[in-house]
Amino acid sequence: MSDGWFAPIRAYCERGDASFWAEPLNAASNGAFLVAAFLAFRLAGSGPKRDRAATALAGLVALVGIGSFLFHTLAVRWAMLADVIPIALFIYAYFFLALRRLLGLSLVPAILTTLGFAGFAAGLEPALDALTGQSVDRLSNGSIAYAPAILALVGVAAGLLMPQTCFLGPARSRAGLSLLAIAALFALSLTFRTLDAAICPSLPIGTHFLWHCLNAAVLYGLIATAWRFEAAVDDRRSAP
Repeated sequence: MSDGWFAPIRAYCERGDASFWAEPLNAASNGAFLVAAFLAFRLAGSGPKRDRAATALAGLVALVGIGSFLFHTLAVRWAMLADVIPIALFIYAYFFLALRRLLGLSLVPAILTTLGFAGFAAGLEPALDALTGQSVDRLSNGSIAYAPAILALVGVAAGLLMPQTCFLGPARSRAGLSLLAIAALFALSLTFRTLDAAICPSLPIGTHFLWHCLNAAVLYGLIATAWRFEAAVDDRRSAP
């Protein structure tokens, strides 16, 4: 492994040096992800009735917390990958689950749509850079990478809120409203992530730790929405 993997990174306002505890709030606030993962594991149930998808997503939330903790303490390049990879896995896994479970797409269309979404997410930043002639990543403090996730949440919510004639119409509407509320919370958390660098001169602790706390609530809310919808489907199927 090259020395580049161990190159120090100062990406957030709170970090003043290269020491392990240079970002105490950013590091400690990752505990919110572990709490969210624990609550999601409990929500998923146990035994034959366990929601396997919710359990897998809860595991990813735990990895998000661990990876982010590593990055905000070690602050080197390999730890950055430990931070961003679990987040990306959660985004694409949840998008696929939403297509399958919430919108009812069959396997092949859901896979193709997820791949299309991944391509859109990868191409958005370069396209905006070319359009504006500036680094959108720098202007947004890296938050542009999460814009496709918000767009996906709003898009899935819109699909769920379209007039429905099937017996799952009320459950779909509730899920759609839930995703819209979560998208709004995600936008707020992303605002705190974006402001971290700009506000640094007047607030040395930054605002990145608020991104962690609110985003943990976002991830739990997403899992809970998918679980509640599946529970509604099971109740409807078992009704006489």
